[in-house]
Amino acid sequence: MSEENLNVENTEVVDQLPEDAPVADASAERIAALEAELATAKQDILYAHADTQNVRRRLEKELADTRAYAATNFARDILSVADNLSRALATIPADLREDEKFKGLVVGLEATGRELEAVFGRNGISKIESVGQPLDPNKHQAMMEVPSADAAPGTILIEMQAGYMIKDRLLRPAMVSVAKAPE
Repeated sequence: MSEENLNVENTEVVDQLPEDAPVADASAERIAALEAELATAKQDILYAHADTQNVRRRLEKELADTRAYAATNFARDILSVADNLSRALATIPADLREDEKFKGLVVGLEATGRELEAVFGRNGISKIESVGQPLDPNKHQAMMEVPSADAAPGTILIEMQAGYMIKDRLLRPAMVSVAKAPE
């Protein structure tokens, strides 16, 4: 009899469970799993979209930089021409500048120098002002130090070669002589 009581109790427990319970639990689990997958997919799409925007922005910046600084190598090469032209003008003595035989040549060289500077200006190339300024290692290359009682240490006294910027980038540093404290 005790076995019959157990069977009856087991039957009562089984009778009390709703018949849809396993199906409802499986559906709820399936819905929860699908919602989790959907949330993951949405997050992945957001990350992919953000990554695509970052790549696009980076490429746009690189393209703008390429356009802005495309002439950098050419400009560096032309700087040596500008240096030679200014050296040539500087070596012409004052008496020859006034001589009628050389006056046309001097005027032509000066006009060429002005035109070269105008072309530099149109292309965003500017000369770095150095003399009298404090040494800036981002713009100047100190070639030597000269003792000076008149200038503060670290002040540029002589510009040996002009420096240039192209837009906001250094094209060529100015080669300078810098003051140091007298000994």
